[in-house]
Amino acid sequence: MFDYLVVGAGFAGSVLAERLANQLDKKVLIIDRRNHIGGNAYDHYNNDGVLVHKYGPHIFHTNSSDVFEYLSLFTEWRHYEHRVLASVDGQLVPIPINLNTINKLYGLNLSAFQLEEFLASVAEPRDKILTSEDVVVSKVGRELYEKFFRNYTRKQWGIDPSELDRSVTARVPTRINRDDRYFTDTYQAMPLYGFTRMFENMLNHPNIKIMLNTDYREIQKVISYKEMIYTGPVDEFFDYRFGKLPYRSLAFKHETHERPTFQPAPVVNYPNEHPYTRVTEFKYLTGQEHAKTSIVYEFPKAEGDPYYPIPCPENAEIYKKYKALVDATPEVHFVGRLATYKYYNMDQVVAQALTIFKQISSKELLEVAVNR
Repeated sequence: MFDYLVVGAGFAGSVLAERLANQLDKKVLIIDRRNHIGGNAYDHYNNDGVLVHKYGPHIFHTNSSDVFEYLSLFTEWRHYEHRVLASVDGQLVPIPINLNTINKLYGLNLSAFQLEEFLASVAEPRDKILTSEDVVVSKVGRELYEKFFRNYTRKQWGIDPSELDRSVTARVPTRINRDDRYFTDTYQAMPLYGFTRMFENMLNHPNIKIMLNTDYREIQKVISYKEMIYTGPVDEFFDYRFGKLPYRSLAFKHETHERPTFQPAPVVNYPNEHPYTRVTEFKYLTGQEHAKTSIVYEFPKAEGDPYYPIPCPENAEIYKKYKALVDATPEVHFVGRLATYKYYNMDQVVAQALTIFKQISSKELLEVAVNR
């Protein structure tokens, strides 16, 4: 008899499995359909010995000391500040848009004060910021929106930014200084030996059993357990009762090149004519020294593994119906991006899982007190 059946061995499932086993001495079975732990953060050494992220780049950053300290129990860190270039008008320029971006793109020599004036002059004010288009044009105007955001967003999400919730492009700031870091979080680092090693350390506990290449429904009726942690798609759990929730998926084209570096930045975005959205070179992320280098091209698509919930009003309405079913299923804890249909970063998923653990722990203590 297991105390908990955990469906999914990504961040949400692994954090809860570890906490339940380590802190509450619970017996946990964690199951995943894939042949590995770590979810989309899974990394491995390819045939050439280069450490790559199978499902595209995963960059850890957070402002939460609790999240960083928790994950530090399972890994040492390599300090890493992420930088991205965008291919625009035949040039590679920094993104997020900053002082260097504008000066290089237009051959100018503006100061920060002059850039502020420039952006104010081209911005298109909006009474209400509702869509991703509203977010961008209200800050940087139509021309920069077209150059950097519109086509990239259309490729990534399959719909125009004018139809997409404001939360998507609000994640990418605009700066009037020369700060070219993609993130400004307090903690920015990569697991020193990779994400998979961190997950292995997290799940290395005698109370935790792992089953891979397994759909939980195949064993649900033959293995006894008390409660479930579910991190898969919420619509799938309820047999698509209200229809499928739309997700964007990705296809990856991995390549290894016989040279030390491939491109001048960890990630280069291609917002316009190319069929892919970005190219990542992994050695920048990992700090690995190797004579060869490995890259990955990302091609967004409509079908395939669910990666990104699509935030728009009609999808929110469908999710609301599933959320009512979730609320009526108290014996199952729904955690993570897919189970809550939210576009979470890694640290946000960890924070959510730690919060759910506190709730479970408090409930356990209460039951012990009542039964005394």
